[in-house]
Amino acid sequence: MSDAVRVLVVEDEALIASFVEDALSDGGFEACSVHSGEEAMCTFCDGREGCRVLLTDVNLGDGISGWELARQIREITPGFPVVYMTSASAPDWQSQGVDGSVLIQKPFAPAQLAAAVSQLLGGATSPG
Repeated sequence: MSDAVRVLVVEDEALIASFVEDALSDGGFEACSVHSGEEAMCTFCDGREGCRVLLTDVNLGDGISGWELARQIREITPGFPVVYMTSASAPDWQSQGVDGSVLIQKPFAPAQLAAAVSQLLGGATSPG
C-alpha cells in the first residue's frame, strides 16, 4: 500500500479516465476511478478507499452531474477538495461550482491535472 494521496476520479469516458489515472500517477497520486456520480457517492460514503480529493467531470451522462456530486460530498465533508474537468461547462463554474474548487478545461496537459490537485492540497503530495 503506497502512501500516495488517493484521488476519487469520476469520468464516464473510459479513454479520458485512463488518461487522468496516468496523469495522476505520474504526479505522485493514486487514482480511484468510478464512472458515475452515484458510484462516486457510494465509494465516498463507504470510505474504504480513503480518497482525499474529488476530481470529477461535470457532464456525467444520465445521472447526477459533477456539480451536484461535489455539492453532496461537501454536505458530508465541508471543505473537501474538488477539481472539476469540463470542455463546455466552464462558464457555469461561478454559479454551480463549490467554494474553493478548481476547474480545468479539457483538453488539458497531464501536468496541469497533478498541479491542480497539488494546489488544493496546499502543494503537498505527502500525507498529513
